[in-house]
Amino acid sequence: MRADPRTVDRIGAGDLVELATDVGPVPMNVGAVLVLTGGTGTDPGQVEAALAKRIGAVPRLRQHLVTPPWGLGRPYWVDDPDFALAAHVSRVRCPGAGDDAAMLRVAVDAVTRPLPRARPLWRAVVVGGLSDGRVALVLVLHHVLADGIGGLAVLAHLVDGPAAPPGTSRDLVPPPRPPDLFVDAARERVRLLRGAASALARLRHGRVELGQGGGRKAPRCSLNAPTGPRRQVATVEVDLDPVRAAGRRHGATVNDVLLVALTEAMACSLRRRGEHVEELVVSVPVSARASTISTDLGNQVGVMPVRVPVTGGVPERIAQVAASTRVQKTRSRGASAALVGPAFRLLAAVGLFRWAIDRQHLVNSFLTNLRGPSEELAFAGARVLRVVPITVTAGNVGVAFAALSYAGALTVTVITDPDVVPETEALAADLGAELRRIVETPARGVGSVQGRS
Repeated sequence: MRADPRTVDRIGAGDLVELATDVGPVPMNVGAVLVLTGGTGTDPGQVEAALAKRIGAVPRLRQHLVTPPWGLGRPYWVDDPDFALAAHVSRVRCPGAGDDAAMLRVAVDAVTRPLPRARPLWRAVVVGGLSDGRVALVLVLHHVLADGIGGLAVLAHLVDGPAAPPGTSRDLVPPPRPPDLFVDAARERVRLLRGAASALARLRHGRVELGQGGGRKAPRCSLNAPTGPRRQVATVEVDLDPVRAAGRRHGATVNDVLLVALTEAMACSLRRRGEHVEELVVSVPVSARASTISTDLGNQVGVMPVRVPVTGGVPERIAQVAASTRVQKTRSRGASAALVGPAFRLLAAVGLFRWAIDRQHLVNSFLTNLRGPSEELAFAGARVLRVVPITVTAGNVGVAFAALSYAGALTVTVITDPDVVPETEALAADLGAELRRIVETPARGVGSVQGRS
């Protein structure tokens, strides 16, 4: 059944921010590395074939963005009549001995290369020649296509599992005619006016979500300097259950534990540089939704800057972070986007966004944390051993972190600009050591509050 050609599939306000702020020096891409072993999935050709069969279950992977003339509303998605899988999927052999470090270098290259705007905004790289007969599948999406929750929805349709439900793929349709765009843009303005009252309420929630971390300057340190086009990653993998249990002992979440661990790792690097700080500010994305489907992707995310102490004992630091995040979390999750988004778009519109983020003093780092599948996945008949998240940041944030739980493991990726923060491996080692220390630290007192999961 053909879709109604009058339908205009506009990008959302959050997507518009991702598009407007993509000003380099690295593109606004996100990625995930699936490490495969066993079965036919260790044949790169079989991986490509499986990917080709499953693309139709995610309509956005066959669509590209069109920017309408001024006054006709936001950019919109249309099916690409020239879609060709070969333009998006490539195969490479891992250099050297095929170890994890070499694999991650290939993945970083795939994530940091721009995606052509005239085509659907994604790529996949099948990496063969890994040690122990493994194969890696690197999936890269432009951030305008999906946030972290949307990325998990895409992944769910690409891995092995039940057949995609009917209606998830559709015939190609021509782009909307200009009169349709005009009418649709007018309707969108009416919807915005009708939603003015609820928008004001979201602004109030947004101020709470930003909390104290969003109003005061972050400590100045050498980890914050304008970044360039290069990125380097290292990973830390730990069992999820002990980290979750440690958080509960201290009345905290896994995310709170990660904030304390990664800021201690950053503080260790600063101390080696002869710098000492009392606290660091980490910005954490807050999703407005717990899950989504492959036909409703896009970005619905706010930000929550958290001030994390780097002095004192582990229980005290975790308790302080848990108290802060508990206050900042509201029933209207992601509401801060209503405040941050327009400011970013205005800076981008006047050509000052890159200048501003190269000089910002509000945050020291970023942490993206996603709850992935709890059971082991398969792709093309092969086991998915690991899923490694890779995000990129611009501006003057020299180190950022991406965490993903999968099948009982928690993988944290340390992402740096090696020209600003060359000690990537040392940061990862310090992060791993601090996570182990937190896991082994008993709760404060006898009647410690058992907290959130």
